[in-house]
Amino acid sequence: MSRKFTGNKLVIASHNKGKVREIAELLAPYDVEVISAGDLNLPEPEEDADSFLGNADIKARAAALASGLPSLSDDSGLAVEALGGQPGIHSARWAGPSKDFSIAMEKVEQALAGKTDRRAHFVCALVLCWPDGHAESFLGEVHGALTWPPRGEKGFGYDPVFIPNGYDLTFAEMDPQAKHAMSHRADAFRQLVAACFETD
Repeated sequence: MSRKFTGNKLVIASHNKGKVREIAELLAPYDVEVISAGDLNLPEPEEDADSFLGNADIKARAAALASGLPSLSDDSGLAVEALGGQPGIHSARWAGPSKDFSIAMEKVEQALAGKTDRRAHFVCALVLCWPDGHAESFLGEVHGALTWPPRGEKGFGYDPVFIPNGYDLTFAEMDPQAKHAMSHRADAFRQLVAACFETD
């Protein structure tokens, strides 16, 4: 049985403004005040796990312990089939110290040179952790293919080069509501909400 979230304040264990905004929008119906780890000046822990769930767990635990509040972390990234699942858990690192995802998208495109398989999927691991150390974890995915050059101004990260299966638009060309309805983050969120936010 999952533990229910009963508070009204939740720390988002991220310094990524795009990610915090997207999570806040997904949590809007549940009357939860969202504060980011960046707003609280919490240090960013070293993410040295070998999986999305492992890294999400590190971030959620660090923020919950440092803030004394329940904390939700998201570790997500792009896995490209022809690259053996890379950049995967290193998706943000491919953007370099400046977190410039135009660099990251170009690196992916260069790595795909000469390859015909452009299938890819986004993965999102969510971990909700309480200050007492109890944690609930969820994993979501969305599958599609990569396009080049990048298209669209909405979204963030690798969104401008990712077209979900069954669509012609990249995530960055889609209305945010349309993306929220199908994204990897939305998939993981549906599981989180069903387990921890919805009352029976």
